[in-house]
Parts: sequence; structure tokens; C-alpha cells
Amino acid sequence: MTTADDSASALIEQLAETWASIDTLAQTLTPEEWLTPTACPGWTVADQLSHLVGTESVLAGHPGPPTEESAEVPDHVRNDIGRSNEQWVVRYRQSDPTQLLADFRKITAERLEQLRSRSEPEWDEPSWTPVGKSTYRRFMRIRVFDSWVHEQDMRTAVGKPGHGDGQAAEQSIDEIEGALGYIVGKRGGAPDGSRVTFELTGPVHRTLHVAIEGRGQIVDALNGPADVTLRLRSDIFAALACGRADAAAAVIEIEGNQELGRQIATHLAFTI
Repeated sequence: MTTADDSASALIEQLAETWASIDTLAQTLTPEEWLTPTACPGWTVADQLSHLVGTESVLAGHPGPPTEESAEVPDHVRNDIGRSNEQWVVRYRQSDPTQLLADFRKITAERLEQLRSRSEPEWDEPSWTPVGKSTYRRFMRIRVFDSWVHEQDMRTAVGKPGHGDGQAAEQSIDEIEGALGYIVGKRGGAPDGSRVTFELTGPVHRTLHVAIEGRGQIVDALNGPADVTLRLRSDIFAALACGRADAAAAVIEIEGNQELGRQIATHLAFTI
């Protein structure tokens, strides 16, 4: 179930929109703000941008930094993707923010040019993605999500909220919505027969229903009253789903089964 347009032209525009928003934010950052810790363990605001530069560099076909076998692996690195990400982050810690931002502008311009050169059918060709084999279109939907989430990480860290709505935000909420059945049924442990509703009050507005019938699944409508309704802002919803926030400290209105609501809210995180 998706709300955002995922045509090639729309996905390109969503990436361009997000990268431009990050650029605008970066221009306002002080030297101290660049070094502000974010919700990603071990990463500063500058590290977040380094990660985006690294990922898009790899997708553009550029070689990654050399791996140092003797380098200590931080505790927050738990898989091969994490190790690759960390190599780029470490590399850019030797650069100042001016160079980092210049490289971000250069690589995102290159990537947009590459994406615009692909025909619509090429977007449906088989492709590796972080969630398994799929299509290039699916991969770029994930790139919108990843870019937007890391932008929000940066903004939250320095207290400069923005870009919480629009098509990139809608696409990112789509990504979470696609996993919501698994999140509620498996991670949240909602019992069989449960009916759960999420009401997102903005900047992205949605009403999402999950029915647990053997396994969790998104449905257009519930076959009865919800056992629990969780009412919260879409930015808080995204932060919880991406493991960036503590449910105990988040502003969430729970209506109905309070225990089940708190259990689900505490286990919303699904990203690696």
C-alpha cells in the first residue's frame, strides 16, 4: 500500500528535494553543530552527511575507501553494510565540513544525472537492495527513505526541524507502512485477532489499520472497533520506527488497551 508516486520522475524529484533540503540545512550549521551527536550511535551530524556521500558514491560506481584490517570496529557496527558505512564516515572525519558539503553536492548532482539517463523500463530491472533482491525502482524508494531519515537525524540533533511533509516524507512513511504488519504482529507481539489503528496527526496525515490474523497485515478497514489506537505525529512515528526515539519519552496518545499500546509503541523499530 503506497501513497507517494514511485514513477522514475517522481523518485528522482523526491531525491532531489531531500538532497536540496539537506544542502540548505548544512549551510546554516556552525562548527559546533557539525560535531553534534545524533541518534545514530557514534555518529555526529557531519558523519550523517558522510554516510550519504559514501552511499551515493558507491552507487555512482566510485571505489570505496581502503579497508584497514587493524582498525577497531565500533560496537554499533553489526553487519557488512554497517562496516561499509563506517569506512566512509571514518574517511570524512579527516575533512572539514566545507569539503564534505562540496563532495555531497558533487556526488548528488552526478547521481541525479545518472538517474535521469535511465529509461522507465530500466527502473524495473532486477537489482540488489538492502532488503533483498527486487527492482531498481524499489532500491530508489529505499534511497529516498534513507536520505530523508538521515536528514531528520541531522535536523533533530541541532534543533532545526523541517521537511517533515511533501512527497519524500510521504514515500518514507510508505516504507514504514509496508513493514507495519510485521512490526505490530512480530516485534510488537500483538496477539492473534488483535485490531490496531495508528492515527498520524501530521505533518504527514494517515490512518493506518493492522489486523492480526495469524500474522499482521495492513488492511483498508478493520472488521470491528480497534483494540488499541495510537495517535501521534508522523515525525515521532518515523523516529520510533527507525529506532531514533524512546517510546517512554515520546508524545503518544493511546486509546483502548493501554498495555498493548505501550508494548507496540516500545517495539516499533524495524530498521537495521
